[in-house]
This record gives sequence, structure tokens and C-alpha cells, in this order.
Amino acid sequence: MKNKLIKIRMMFNKTMKILNVTSKSRDEFIDITDKIQQVVSSAEPIENGYCMLFVPHTTAGITINESADPSVRFDILTILNRLIPWEAGYRHMEGNSAAHVKSSLVGVSQQVAVAHNRLLLGTWQGLFFCEFDGPRNRQVHIHLYGS
Repeated sequence: MKNKLIKIRMMFNKTMKILNVTSKSRDEFIDITDKIQQVVSSAEPIENGYCMLFVPHTTAGITINESADPSVRFDILTILNRLIPWEAGYRHMEGNSAAHVKSSLVGVSQQVAVAHNRLLLGTWQGLFFCEFDGPRNRQVHIHLYGS
């Protein structure tokens, strides 16, 4: 029997939205889970896919961590500030090198699986916009792909 090539055709919905985020402090973790879920819920049906989040800023980031206890956010920021102090003889002329380092360590993108238009986060997980040079008006780009 000859091998037959089976073509699988998947229809991919592609959606891109921008979420505006306003920070109020120099360092801040802002829970954006519900806002991202609203975008996913209102998109064309996604049975299986993913949500890619991108922060187009060099002094901010995005992370997934515990959302049930706000002290976790405080602890993470405390440790980051201890490891990367605001004043440390940096060469960067703008004076915000610590924010650039924190952004590089935390990262500027996350990807979350989506099923039936729901983010597949763990029980205690949430999505956090990480401000390291605020207060500012920022953006999170939300890209949805799925079938």
C-alpha cells in the first residue's frame, strides 16, 4: 500500500488588540488578567490556540505569577529593587538603567494557551504588567491565534 500524504488544513483566527495600561508608581505590578480575558472572550471563537502578549517598552515587562496574594507582588518588587538598586553608578544618561535591567530580567512577552475562548492559567496564576520606570501610560499588544 502506498503512503498517502494527508493534508491537514487549519483555519487560524488572527486578532491583534492593544491594551492601554496606566501606572501610578515607579515600580508596580498591575494585574491585567481580567482585561486580557475580556479580549480573548470577545474574539472570534478559539477552540484551541494561544494568546501572545508583548510589551513594546524597554523599561517595563510582563510576567505570570500568583494573583491570589498581593504580598507576592510586593515581595518580587522588593527583591528586584534589592538586586538592582535605582542608584548604582550606571552609565546610561537617562538615569533609568535599573528599569532597563529589570525589564530584561522579567521579559517583555508571555504566551498563554487558550481553549474555548478561555485563558488556560493555573488556579493561582495571573498576568501582570510590570512597571519599572513609572508612572507612565503604556501598552500591551495582545495577539490571538487559534483554530
